[in-house]
Amino acid sequence: MRIAIVGGRGQLGHDLQRHLPGECILLDQPEFDIRDTAGVLAALSGARPDLVINAAAMTNVDGCEEDPRAAHAVNATGAGHVAAAVARLDVPLIQISTDFVFGGQPGRRTAYLEDDVPDPLSVYGASKLAGERETLAACPRALVVRTCGLYGVAGARGKGGNFVETMLRLADGDRPIRVVADQVLSPTSSDALARVLAGLAPHPPRGILHVTAPDRCSWHEFACAIIHGVDPDREVAAIPTSDYPLPARRPSFSALRSRRLEELGLDACPPWREMLAEYLRQRRG
Repeated sequence: MRIAIVGGRGQLGHDLQRHLPGECILLDQPEFDIRDTAGVLAALSGARPDLVINAAAMTNVDGCEEDPRAAHAVNATGAGHVAAAVARLDVPLIQISTDFVFGGQPGRRTAYLEDDVPDPLSVYGASKLAGERETLAACPRALVVRTCGLYGVAGARGKGGNFVETMLRLADGDRPIRVVADQVLSPTSSDALARVLAGLAPHPPRGILHVTAPDRCSWHEFACAIIHGVDPDREVAAIPTSDYPLPARRPSFSALRSRRLEELGLDACPPWREMLAEYLRQRRG
């Protein structure tokens, strides 16, 4: 099986290569530009894939807010270019998306399911939602996989690392650590996501699928679990979002849950604490 991974040099691509069955072909910058319609078609045609996974995205949430045109060029129009090319090849496509397509329901505390109506708060979320819609419209064999709070050993190039690594760096210093406690999510390791995608690869379904931790926590809870693993006595102050203003609005609640995984006969990701423990073990190894 030949699998083309668009954006394959990022954290998810790193783990997909370890878990996917068959041969992986990486298509990524600088030689591959998702914004170039003809170039996308030529590269994918030349790869002769049996499956395409599009993990390419502009993921810097604040950067997207400051440059909406660039965000939509990659996350929306670029995703559409990939979907149209894959449709011409008549192979399945898995498009990676995000919990940030949700978040606009004040007071919500029930995890979002696949059929809930999206309501993004930021340019990043809106651009990823547009990419979902372009993908599903252009490619009849497309599956959109939404995940949440993704972190991986390879790091996230667009963000300059990931949340776990940021917390570990702070734990190793003397500066006070302050983390927002009023944003709730389902943090998910790219290793666990890659394992689920590997199970899907031979026969991907169509439509939308949520693949995240089955439970949830705040960013503050997540930070405490990371930092107290290396320094149990280190204080981690809980702060409200209003004390940490950023250009883009973040969802106060964007936890996801899947109704479809069990129907497909696939195991969900482990709980977030188990994924974190495995990540730290891999990092040490």
